[in-house]
Amino acid sequence: MSEATEVGNAPSSAPGNDTTGDVCCTGDSHGYITAKDDYLGRLRRIEGQARGLQRMVDEDKYCIDILTQVSAMTKALHAVAMGLLEDHISHCVVKAAVDGGPEAEAKVTEATDAIARLVRS
Repeated sequence: MSEATEVGNAPSSAPGNDTTGDVCCTGDSHGYITAKDDYLGRLRRIEGQARGLQRMVDEDKYCIDILTQVSAMTKALHAVAMGLLEDHISHCVVKAAVDGGPEAEAKVTEATDAIARLVRS
């Protein structure tokens, strides 16, 4: 997975309420599975950044320094999101498109909705 790529795959309802099921490719694993350890490592680093931000606020650090760290954390989350989106499109959406039928249209809509959420964030 490249450093510039990484995104979420929640449906257009509430985040985390995936109504399409756990498996995106009819019995296959999710597209990110080959980079799962990389994603987990990135998310753990982001978790550490969040703890660092809490500590900075607790220690009354300078506002601009905190904002700089918030920006870095936001960029890191965006990178994870873009990678997940890329993996979803190249694995789940492509497979659904090859298989055809209503599942293909549903996967394209789902990906489009995810992109729209990312653009708004």
